[in-house]
Amino acid sequence: MKIPFLDVGATYLELKQEIDDAVSRVLNSGCYILGPEVEAFENDWAKYCGANYSVGLASGLDSISLALRALNIGNNDEVIVPSHTYIATWIAITSVGAIPIPVEPDPKTYNIDPKKVEDVISPKTKVILPVHLYGQPADIGQILEIAKKYNINVVEDAAQSHGACYKGKRIGAHGDIVCWSFYPGKSLGAFGDAGAITTNNPDLAKKIITLRNYGSQKKYINELEGVNSRLDPIQAAILRVKLKYLDSWNERRKIIASIYTKELNNSSLILPHVPEWADPVWHLYVIRSNNRDLLKTRLNEAGVETILHYPIPPHLQDAFQNLKITEKSYPIARQIAGEVLSLPIGPHLEPQHSEKIVSILKSSLKKK
Repeated sequence: MKIPFLDVGATYLELKQEIDDAVSRVLNSGCYILGPEVEAFENDWAKYCGANYSVGLASGLDSISLALRALNIGNNDEVIVPSHTYIATWIAITSVGAIPIPVEPDPKTYNIDPKKVEDVISPKTKVILPVHLYGQPADIGQILEIAKKYNINVVEDAAQSHGACYKGKRIGAHGDIVCWSFYPGKSLGAFGDAGAITTNNPDLAKKIITLRNYGSQKKYINELEGVNSRLDPIQAAILRVKLKYLDSWNERRKIIASIYTKELNNSSLILPHVPEWADPVWHLYVIRSNNRDLLKTRLNEAGVETILHYPIPPHLQDAFQNLKITEKSYPIARQIAGEVLSLPIGPHLEPQHSEKIVSILKSSLKKK
């Protein structure tokens, strides 16, 4: 029995007729750039997130870089960012000429530790950029209090947390701008690259609408030096279909997470920690072990695909050697990178598959 980490194709097969009809609708419309399909998804997504505005973009990376540009972040400005995250969060910062200032995560939640944020604030700090990692919200309340104290903007990277709640309120409108990815592997995934921002600020929404379209709101009149980062209407139509099923698919993920937690609770593994104020959507189920590589090998030998999120911290990547961060910096991020292992938890994973994974892990731990 082969168990893939995530079966993206199954999301199409479950909704095949609805998705085929949606794609056909776009093809027959003759409108292939922006237009009513994109506007309809933007409205649907803003409503789902509890935000006043949503702007569809070409990718999650673009959503962060354009959010920073909309806030006039540029050369030598400093942006506080987690030391443990996917590298795209850092790339978006440097793409506008700003400098990422890493902050270590809370070792329990893996999200940025608010208690350490104030230590790195300087006169150059313009933005705090928390990541709601693995489907679990960061402690955005504390981060917003710090931002208000120092008059700093907050841009949230919510690429892994579609539908997650912080103190009963969905992620999507806490900070100044919330950035989303709809990469195919996300909980709400397109069938190609896609992204968006949500915000309650009409001026920021308008500016990002302009930036995404060559800096233009009216053809051949360019107000800003923009880019081409428009959400494709075919992807928007697919996302509109899949959005109707997002909550039910998130519930399926919660069931799988509960099986893992119950069955592995008394093992030597470090399991995900959920604060009382968090309602995660379990985009990923990440365990930790100092025998991570051995466990990964034994699961692979049994036909179970796992992934490392993430094996190399951004500050140790060759891409950021110019920042001159020493190898021994950020020990928590380095330790996490050497111990984390993500188990399959997609909405189309059958319960018996999760039970098989648990059985392999228990057996491997005994053999160790």
